[in-house]
Amino acid sequence: MNAHIAPPQAATALDPDAIAHSARTVIATEAAAIRALEPRIDGSFVEACRLILACRGRLVVSGMGKSGHIGRKIAATLASTGTPAFFVHPGEASHGDLGMIQPDDVVLALSNSGETDELLFILPVIKRQGIPLIAITGNPKSSLAHQADVHLDASISSEACPLGLAPTASTTAALAMGDALAIALLEARGFTAEDFARSHPAGSLGRRLLLHIGDVMHTGEGIPSVAPDASLTEALMEMTRKHLGMTAVVDADRRLLGVFTDGDLRRALDDDEVDLRGARVADLMTRGPKTIGSDKLAIEAAQLMEKHQIHALLVVDEQHKVVGALNIHDLLRARVV
Repeated sequence: MNAHIAPPQAATALDPDAIAHSARTVIATEAAAIRALEPRIDGSFVEACRLILACRGRLVVSGMGKSGHIGRKIAATLASTGTPAFFVHPGEASHGDLGMIQPDDVVLALSNSGETDELLFILPVIKRQGIPLIAITGNPKSSLAHQADVHLDASISSEACPLGLAPTASTTAALAMGDALAIALLEARGFTAEDFARSHPAGSLGRRLLLHIGDVMHTGEGIPSVAPDASLTEALMEMTRKHLGMTAVVDADRRLLGVFTDGDLRRALDDDEVDLRGARVADLMTRGPKTIGSDKLAIEAAQLMEKHQIHALLVVDEQHKVVGALNIHDLLRARVV
């Protein structure tokens, strides 16, 4: 027989105050559950961290139902913050996936009741291999808690669900305990922002911390450059062809002498003493322009442009030879800014 599902109330019948009160009660209940965890960060928590830090394999996280969803998130957070971790479904584990768990691993099991059959069923196999077991439960007297090498108490006084049935405060508490583990381990390992970026290369932080000037700059024929005796017309043609809003002025060995930009052109047009027909670009260029090295981070180019209110940069090597060029649009395309 299908369960009876009450039809939804009409939107006009909803009491806004009651809705707001219900939501605030949930938040207050879950916040209290998290606050209750703080005094439980004790020797057991330190021992759990010690086991994970000493692990020569990976941290295997497992849980059933809502605890499984929380376990997946905890495994993902651990993996992205320097602790090799992955999730194994306890039901699938007893049908072959136990082969994914090796003797050098550590297992982190989540169960609010601590009596989840699927987890308890695979514990003998884990224990026979001598694999350390860390448990996060809401029942310190449960079977899982007793069989664990380390138990982390995530018990709560009540769920946020008024029926006391839907996992709400309990899953929030377990998630917070998992986050506490991940961050404590991160700091113990000396995990840095650069380390985080390496596991998030497609994210904004990864692009900011891993992308170098050499990855985005124009090179070879794409670099706008003219000799110092080039005419204004020749410089403008080079700027037009290369689409960077400027051109380098270089000597015969490609050493940078200066840069000619749109701004230099506007200043020349405003100067009645400048002979635009006979002027050489060397007479109009900006000497000592801002430059950057190809080994610098792309975000450093963005910061340099912002600081000096410029829109393009020339890239030079140790001999001050021009090896590349880029402008703000290159950084925008790379999503650095």
